[in-house]
Amino acid sequence: MHAAGSSAVVQTHELTKRFGDFVALDRLSISVDRGQILGFIGPNGAGKTTTIRILVGLSKPTSGHATISGIDCTGQSKKIKRAVGYMPDKFGVYDNMRVREYLDFFAAVYGLPPRQRKQRIAEVMDTTNCTYMQDKFVESLSHGMQQRVGIARIMLHDPEVLILDEPANGLDPQARIEMREILLNLAAMGKTLIVTSHILPELSRICNTVAILTGGKLRAFGSLDSVMKELCPRQTFEVQLLDQAQAQQAADWIEGWKDDDEIVTVMTGQSLVRLETNRTERALADLLRELVTRDIHVAQFREVPSDLEDAFVSVTRAGDDDSVADDAKAAS
Repeated sequence: MHAAGSSAVVQTHELTKRFGDFVALDRLSISVDRGQILGFIGPNGAGKTTTIRILVGLSKPTSGHATISGIDCTGQSKKIKRAVGYMPDKFGVYDNMRVREYLDFFAAVYGLPPRQRKQRIAEVMDTTNCTYMQDKFVESLSHGMQQRVGIARIMLHDPEVLILDEPANGLDPQARIEMREILLNLAAMGKTLIVTSHILPELSRICNTVAILTGGKLRAFGSLDSVMKELCPRQTFEVQLLDQAQAQQAADWIEGWKDDDEIVTVMTGQSLVRLETNRTERALADLLRELVTRDIHVAQFREVPSDLEDAFVSVTRAGDDDSVADDAKAAS
């Protein structure tokens, strides 16, 4: 984890929120720089929604503080609303309103002068690829199209920070690709994004910074690469064999070769053996040579990259262990 830097657009310091004796958020300190996409990850009840509500000025922390572009999220709620665009996981659409009418309505709500609305609406529709649907009724659009209109809506007042809660939820594969391209383009434009999602493989394609919460506590924070290295230090390799019958033979030999903390798995019904290891490339090359020497026919030897799901599972397991330990201390 790194300390909040003065160049950060979004900062929280020791942010805490209690509801009676329940601690929903416990001393959260993160920072997000301009143009970054933060993947904000955690199971239900982890504290993500509590954090977002504080950032957008809908809730006050019990202690600690949060700022966006130097604006205090609790003491200057009007300024925060101008600095942030927030799209919740579910947002209302208005019956009998076309896309352009819908955006014009919210442009007026945001206080855009009438002479500026037309140009700004055209700009946000272009950015979100909504121009072709401007005369369609919003409620008639697919879920993916409505999500794009939602992003266009929260961009009308040109906020520096966009907070999106589960923007890819319920989207088909093509709509997810379109959503990914829009979010990456927004970051390239200099917008700072905070994105929550349970679709971790998709999130890993867009975020360059990750914060993982469980039980209201920050368990991991940093660049995507640094978090992956910290939480998934072991590499996974697969040995693909030509003959399925040799899978168990190869696994038995690797079992004798490996250290106690390394894991060997024979993939049932496949000519595949999986090895989780910390070994050097030279040691793995020696392993491959030994297999070939023993007349084990190796078709392929490849690394299986860890992903964000692996990191998330690692953190949540550790969090469960901490909870059990805390309960044990409380009971003693």
